[in-house]
Amino acid sequence: MGKNIKDAVREVCLSFPEAEERAGHGMPDYRVAGKVFATLAVNHHGDGRIALWLHAPPGAQHLHVEGEPAFYFVPPYVGPRGWLGVHLDRGNDWFAIANRVREAYVNIAPMTLTERLGELIDIEPPTETVDPEEFDPLSAAHAAEKLSRLREFVATLPETSEGTQFGTPAFKAGKKTFLTVFRHAGRMRLEFWVGPELQATLCDDPRFAIPRYIGHRGWIDLDVEDTIDWGEVRDLALGSYRHFALKRMLKALQDA
Repeated sequence: MGKNIKDAVREVCLSFPEAEERAGHGMPDYRVAGKVFATLAVNHHGDGRIALWLHAPPGAQHLHVEGEPAFYFVPPYVGPRGWLGVHLDRGNDWFAIANRVREAYVNIAPMTLTERLGELIDIEPPTETVDPEEFDPLSAAHAAEKLSRLREFVATLPETSEGTQFGTPAFKAGKKTFLTVFRHAGRMRLEFWVGPELQATLCDDPRFAIPRYIGHRGWIDLDVEDTIDWGEVRDLALGSYRHFALKRMLKALQDA
């Protein structure tokens, strides 16, 4: 196996004085003096990109995005603050990528550190992309099989459809999401609405957890990475579906 893109990013970002790598929100951050100058974003929320988000100097975002849109873009969240997105797998020269990273580092590093900068790293370009499971965690064989079987069940429910939510599969009853699927940190999880009372009871089982952001609305996470009880999953999915379904959908379900 040759060097992959993630290895190359680490090599460039850690070549600067006192730079360090930290785990971010599912993405590694590169910092100096406690401030982030680069973030590796792999298929962030299903955007299909393998990219760096860089704390660019003033004017750099407009210059690069307008001048070379095939290689640069405005990243989400931090783009309005002038950050620069850099594609890592679309033919961009790695000497140019290293230059952009250096500019981001210099933009926020203390002068005592920038004075120690030597010549730009002469990096050997990577020969491999990222791990396919890191790009799409649900592409793992066992996860794909479970997702396929789940789709078959959802298809039997009236007026359901599949979309995406933050880059992961989300199943809807009419226009409302009743079930989501994701795999993070090597664990596949299903997310259902169960209501506060059942939520509290289920949490006695370590397979269940109350999710952030939507847990207060009665949602629950179920870990199905190692084993899955399909009877249990069908009951939970059906209960969540019934909560969000319209009357005509419930009647069609009853008549089926």
